[in-house]
Amino acid sequence: MSIGQLDLSPAPGAVSSTRIVLAQARAELRLMMSNGEQLLLTIIIPLGLLIGLSTLSWIDLGTDADTNRVDVVVPGIIALAVMSTAFTAQAISVGFDRRYGVLKLLGATPLSRTGLLTAKTLAVLVIEAIQIGLICAVGFLLGWRPTGNPITVLLLIVAGTAAFSALAIAMAGVLRAEATLAAANAIFLFLMVAGGTVIPRDRMPEWLGTFGQLLPSGSLGNGLRAVMIDGAVLPASSFVILAVWFAIGAVIAARTFRWE
Repeated sequence: MSIGQLDLSPAPGAVSSTRIVLAQARAELRLMMSNGEQLLLTIIIPLGLLIGLSTLSWIDLGTDADTNRVDVVVPGIIALAVMSTAFTAQAISVGFDRRYGVLKLLGATPLSRTGLLTAKTLAVLVIEAIQIGLICAVGFLLGWRPTGNPITVLLLIVAGTAAFSALAIAMAGVLRAEATLAAANAIFLFLMVAGGTVIPRDRMPEWLGTFGQLLPSGSLGNGLRAVMIDGAVLPASSFVILAVWFAIGAVIAARTFRWE
C-alpha cells in the first residue's frame, strides 16, 4: 500500500472500562512490587510465622498426636497473608496516594471508584498468588499435606481479598495518611489476634472465639481450616460473613471515598 492510500483520518472512541481497569491494575502491581516495606509485611512476616509456629513445639496450637502442626498453621498463615496484603498494605498505599495527590489525578480520569477498587483488588490477587505459592512451598518442606478442594480454597481467598480490599479503601479514603498508617497496623493486629487467624479459635477463650468468627479474619481463617484440614465441601458461614463485610466496606467506600 502506498503512502497516498493510507487512511490517516482521526478515529476517536472511548476506551472500554475493562481496559482502563486492567491498565490501572498493572500500575498498582508495579508500585506494590517496588515497595520494600510492603514486601516485608506481605511476604517475610508470614513466612517467619509459618516456620516459627510449625517448629516451636512449646507454642500450644491444640494439635493432638495424630495432627501435624504445620497442617494447622498453613491455613491461618494464608489468611494472614491475604489480610496483610489486601487490607494493611493496601490501606497504607491508598492513604499515601491520596496525600501525595495521586488519587486526585486519578479522579480526573475515566476511572471510577468501583474501577479503582477492582484494579487494586486485581493487583492484590497477583501479589497473593506469589505469597501463597511461597507459603505452600515452605509448608511442603515442613511436611504439610493439605486436603479439601483447591477450588473452594481459591474462592475463599478471592472472597476474603474482596472484603479486605473494600474495607481498606473505605478507611483510607477518609482518614489522613498518618492516621491510616496507625489505624491499619492496629486493626491488623486486632484482627489477627481476635479473629484467631494464626491460633485456632478453639484454643481461645469461648467468648473471644465466638466474637472472632464474626470478623473477616476469623471467617477466612475458619473457612480455610475447615476445607484444608477437615475437607469441608463448602463452609457457607465463612462465605456469608465475608460477603457481608465486603458489602459494608463497598457501601462505605462508595459514599465517603474522596479523591483528595
